[in-house]
Amino acid sequence: MNVIGTATLVRRELDRSQRVAVQAIITPWLSAGLFMLVFGKIVGARIGDIGGASYVEFVLPGVLMMNLLSAAFMQSCSALYFQRFLKNIEEVLIAPFSYDEMILAFVFSGMMRGFIIAAGILGIGLLFGATGVAHPLWFVFFLVVVALLFSLLGLLVGLWANGFEQLSLFPTFLITPLTFLGGMFNTPEMLPPAVRPLLALNPFWYMIDGLRYAMIGTGDSNHLVGAAFLIILAAASFLLVRQLFARGWRLRT
Repeated sequence: MNVIGTATLVRRELDRSQRVAVQAIITPWLSAGLFMLVFGKIVGARIGDIGGASYVEFVLPGVLMMNLLSAAFMQSCSALYFQRFLKNIEEVLIAPFSYDEMILAFVFSGMMRGFIIAAGILGIGLLFGATGVAHPLWFVFFLVVVALLFSLLGLLVGLWANGFEQLSLFPTFLITPLTFLGGMFNTPEMLPPAVRPLLALNPFWYMIDGLRYAMIGTGDSNHLVGAAFLIILAAASFLLVRQLFARGWRLRT
């Protein structure tokens, strides 16, 4: 394995994020802080405890998960797309890298950006007295697997997109709506009875509720089913990305 070359690609992508730190890092932290303040503290003071925890503790896992997966997705998606757009990807293609090494570099940089965002949000949660980890192994599992999955999905969109507006379609019409509808601010019991069965069809619910279980010790979903679903989806995404890279789909011009 070309360890030095792969590490160089990762460092290059992380350096790119640091050059736009306000947009890539500070903005998610600020947004998360506002969510915690408005929904966790101000609204939560009127709601009281929910799911066996204070409302600010209940909201934090959803805020953390939304920003983690968005950061991982946008890092790998924008990195690959702009290299295609600027034709810089050709320099990587002629370098002595295997497809697995190229994918690893993109995915690892996406995961690292997601972890940086997550660490900052955990620090913000600590200021609100909401940061706790009841099940550390589940906590690490959901952070790692979700960051891996959305870094891979970011590569798929980065390959598919032919314009700047297409980069925002997935976050705008899938990530944000399904996250807000995935139990980010509510338990299933707070929904109308006719709507509750639909929650089980939302994959983001398993991510948010799984992380909530890891942090506060209570949850409503089957975490083993959610974990198996995420692993299968991540494995399928990797196989698809690897096949597209091997074919050179929208990489070779």
